[in-house]
Amino acid sequence: MVADFHVKVWRDTYRDLAPAEAHAVLDEKYRGKKWKEKLSSNDSSQIVLIAEIDGRMVGIGAAGRPSESIFEGRGEIKFLYIDPDFKRRGIGRQLLAQLAIHLREMQYRGAALSVVKGNESAIAFYAALNGQPAGEYIDPGPVWRSQNILFMWNDVASLIP
Repeated sequence: MVADFHVKVWRDTYRDLAPAEAHAVLDEKYRGKKWKEKLSSNDSSQIVLIAEIDGRMVGIGAAGRPSESIFEGRGEIKFLYIDPDFKRRGIGRQLLAQLAIHLREMQYRGAALSVVKGNESAIAFYAALNGQPAGEYIDPGPVWRSQNILFMWNDVASLIP
């Protein structure tokens, strides 16, 4: 179920940005395997949150220790996906706040994330939350080496209402 949601929202988000190969490879089977690994992990530094409305999954988010040195020791927001039918209802802000609380509890003073260049709605969302663009890098993803913009918050508490 999580993998199906992830694929649906990912494909919608990146329909005009990701190459056809990424859309083909990053399917439900691939995502299902990755989600099974993620959800069965004993890594207490990682958190995965699911937002539901009336039993329907409408958002997912994850955060934990930074995966890349470019994050400069800040806690990493790994991803945040909201169902397109439920955007602009505050779900993303609520998930992001809960992810920030986790990072604060893990003793991270700041938070960071990356956004694929061209994902204008996400860029606007993070900018509206006072995320500071702090450089670019190429994501080492499994299939698609996307160009990304790094957003940082020096005070993770600024993401918590």
